Amino acid sequence: MARPSSPNRGKGEEATAVNRREQILEAAVAVFAEHGYYRATTAQVAEQVGISQPYVFKIFKNKEELFVAALGRAFDRIVRAFEGLETAGDQVLRKAIQVYEQLMETHPNEIILQVQALGIRDEAIRGAMQDGMRKVTDLVEGKFTAAGLEHPEVLVSTFMANGMLCNIAMSLEMPELKPKHLEQE
Repeated sequence: MARPSSPNRGKGEEATAVNRREQILEAAVAVFAEHGYYRATTAQVAEQVGISQPYVFKIFKNKEELFVAALGRAFDRIVRAFEGLETAGDQVLRKAIQVYEQLMETHPNEIILQVQALGIRDEAIRGAMQDGMRKVTDLVEGKFTAAGLEHPEVLVSTFMANGMLCNIAMSLEMPELKPKHLEQE
């Protein structure tokens, strides 16, 4: 006999649901990074988590929604990393580069996900990329402005362009393409 659902779901159940959602997103990032958006399946994601495919669809209505959520998770991580950037003056640019390079080392699949998303013409995915890029750009420009750097809009443009080149270099496994930086004294 089915148990009636309670309007007051227990904290343990909510925590389990949030944890399961995070596990699905973590697996989705890995599956999409390995197979690409078009070849990846929700069945592969479910298998990696150890759940049924219908359970994935209980949380995400389709593969597109899952990809958008995974992409959003990747951008949220970048935003959190740059929000923590509290360096004064001319050191902020060097520190921002270090923060992004660290993210590339610790979360390479999330970077690959962003590169893949650039070539997907789906409106929801393009919108997620636009929102994510806008958030990162605005945040970094704000950090550069707060640090008192001259022409923060030019610096953030160069920083973002270098970041995209880093993403491409990593995706192509061509580290020699990474941007070169002059050492600041």
